[in-house]
Amino acid sequence: MTRKTLYRAGVVSASVLVLGVSYLPSLGATTLAAKALKPLSALKSCTPSAIVARWDINRIIEQLIVIPVDQTALSQVKTEVAAGVGGMILTGSPPADLKNQLSSALKAVSNGIAPLVMTDEEGGAVQRLWPLIATVPSERTMGATMTPSAIERLARSLALSMHALGLTMDLSPVADVDARPGPSTMNADGTRSFSGDTTTVSQDTLAFASGLESGGVIPVIKHFPGLGGTIGNTDLVAASTPPWRVVERSGLVPFERAIAAHIPVVMVSNAVIPGLSRTPASLSRVVVTGELRARLHFHGLILTDSLSAVAVSQAHYSLEGAAVAAVTAGADMVLFNSSSSELARTTTAIVSAIRSAVARGAISRDQIEHAAALVLATKHITAC
Repeated sequence: MTRKTLYRAGVVSASVLVLGVSYLPSLGATTLAAKALKPLSALKSCTPSAIVARWDINRIIEQLIVIPVDQTALSQVKTEVAAGVGGMILTGSPPADLKNQLSSALKAVSNGIAPLVMTDEEGGAVQRLWPLIATVPSERTMGATMTPSAIERLARSLALSMHALGLTMDLSPVADVDARPGPSTMNADGTRSFSGDTTTVSQDTLAFASGLESGGVIPVIKHFPGLGGTIGNTDLVAASTPPWRVVERSGLVPFERAIAAHIPVVMVSNAVIPGLSRTPASLSRVVVTGELRARLHFHGLILTDSLSAVAVSQAHYSLEGAAVAAVTAGADMVLFNSSSSELARTTTAIVSAIRSAVARGAISRDQIEHAAALVLATKHITAC
């Protein structure tokens, strides 16, 4: 199935709701008629939840993992792909034959469910696929010089190029409201933000996300609940946002509007939010489950920012401990950094830590099943 969301109107029509994610059916009349004749019990067995319920715990946890992959070392991740990791994020510079190498790596899939293939393709200073695809202006330039319609067209073109290479998800757009210069050690945003104006950021975020999706790539808005005005780049130092009362009035607004428009995926930041959470947001149940799920009613997929960030280690978490904390908080997928030589060991350690947390009752099996089902729903996987 394909999914088309009318972001600006906040409307999804003729949709089928699966785990709170809306999809437009793209089946012929004969197929639809045949499906209509299936008994309800058969249709229920098709759902992502029903699929995951039949899996062993290791297979479930693997779906919650996004492994980092150096684009020049794709042949080295076949073991993790065969184990059933839920996603892979491409880092480094792409080889000229990226499409072929990626296709070869994905042949290792043993369960018929390929990982999401993602990267940070934002434009400006953050473009992981150049020179294989054309350069894109920074969000700051887009926000200052382009209409939302023009941004949507540009994002669609970008997505078509990404899709042609075999990518399925873009960790973009940045929905932070920030007019400051940067990015720098003390500011992760800078030119990565569309604007310091909340309305501009809201409109341009939806336009970029809509363009990506119409081009066949899943958009991810980040960094919830907003890094605008944050002191510190979470990748490099411990970081803190302005007080929660300030974030609520401005930085949160683009996320609220995107969620109301059925954005499919949200990434949570690693910044501390004074007045809301004393731990990095990605590890906070108050932020992830309390604000994002319960108060804003977001039903899509939740990703963490990289748990290898200095902001996380400065909060006295090991990588495995952070992964457990993030899943406990309500995240569906965890991201981290690793060298190619350490990837197998690191991935095994994270899976083991989450499995141990389930065994001792710190995380319920229902919770990880629901998270894995959301991953499958995002991939449009059903048993039918």
